[in-house]
Amino acid sequence: MPDFSLENEINDRVCGIDEVGRGPLAGPVVAGCVYIPEEVRALNFIAKIKDSKKLSEKKLAELDALIREHCIWAIAECSPADIDEVNILQASLLAMKSAFEQMNNAANITHALIDGNHCPNLTCAMTAVIKGDDKSTSIAAASILAKTYRDGLMKNLAIAHPHYGWDTNVGYPSRQHLEAINVHGITLHHRKSFAPIRNYMEFGTIKPPLSKAS
Repeated sequence: MPDFSLENEINDRVCGIDEVGRGPLAGPVVAGCVYIPEEVRALNFIAKIKDSKKLSEKKLAELDALIREHCIWAIAECSPADIDEVNILQASLLAMKSAFEQMNNAANITHALIDGNHCPNLTCAMTAVIKGDDKSTSIAAASILAKTYRDGLMKNLAIAHPHYGWDTNVGYPSRQHLEAINVHGITLHHRKSFAPIRNYMEFGTIKPPLSKAS
């Protein structure tokens, strides 16, 4: 379970930053940034914060609302077009930077804990934390905000694009999603730089044809 060990070691105004949505074939990549004030750390809901991937949809919604109410936070995204232009890693870092800059207007952060092994270009000290959402409550809180926001966005997009199953797979390459691309084509929400989408655009299928040599 995550805790405040890393935040306490730094002993300053520390926020957590995490992103969701690097792997999907469709939709934006989204970053969350959260600062949990000292007086908020003792509230009951804080102990329930953990990696967003390990929480039910109901619990995510509950914690998302409480984090928004009691913490200083921001969410930012980079669109599929942004991802195609700069690549998914750079788009993730840009979303992190944007979320931090929005949140920092109210927080005056001096140190940021970043999930993963790459850091965005921020105006404060940073520490990259592998599997940070399992170690830092601040990072885990950021992951909850980012995931809840992105999942909700993809479910809304599924209303206009029902074939792809985005209400359940949120853009990841599930069997339903891949089969729907072959039948119905792609949308402006798909990431054209990702291999299955490139293959569809080039060959009319998500799988390239076998060469004569094979």
